[in-house]
Amino acid sequence: MTTHNQWTDECWLPLLRLYMKRPEGVKPMFSRDMVELSLELHVPPQYLYGQMFRLRRPDTPWLRRLVERYAGSPRRLARDVKTLQRMQGLGSGGGFYDGVAVCETFERDFRPLPGVPELEPVMLVMVLDLYFRLTPATMAVETPEVAELARVLRVKPAVVVGVLRAFMSCDPYLSRPCSQPPALLAACRDVWQRYGNGEPQELAALAAQLREYFR
Repeated sequence: MTTHNQWTDECWLPLLRLYMKRPEGVKPMFSRDMVELSLELHVPPQYLYGQMFRLRRPDTPWLRRLVERYAGSPRRLARDVKTLQRMQGLGSGGGFYDGVAVCETFERDFRPLPGVPELEPVMLVMVLDLYFRLTPATMAVETPEVAELARVLRVKPAVVVGVLRAFMSCDPYLSRPCSQPPALLAACRDVWQRYGNGEPQELAALAAQLREYFR
């Protein structure tokens, strides 16, 4: 695996703490805890997920010693993680990242949209997956699939419908005019460019994994 430019050996401790959290083991890629740690470390969830498999089967002597050191000692691990955070500013934007230029990329996907605070780009990805499963006539609040996704995302069905209509304006086969806020339309266009022209099954797999984030 290629090393991420924000990954350092200090990242192993908080990742190991998450790995040891009950039930111990590799956590879902987009679980809430995984995403929160990812945002803290500025390392994508996909990379952390791969590193967790290395914790399950340590592949270097150093990593084996690290796992053995904290095996059965979650309190000791928690204490050392807190010490690391206090000394190096982990996740605080302080000393841990001094001299390091943090260019946010994936982080924006998990932050509220400007002007549309009830939505995040990851939510738009899930709505786009639904968009390809419906016809324009069924993109309505009465449609069960719309209501079910709204429940998962903890928004009103009308919000999901608004996003679906924004995607209609992005769809080159429809290009329908859109009355949604400019910020939402711009975000939907970005998500469409990233996923709208790819393989539907890949988008469906990503949307299924993202559901973990909303549990």
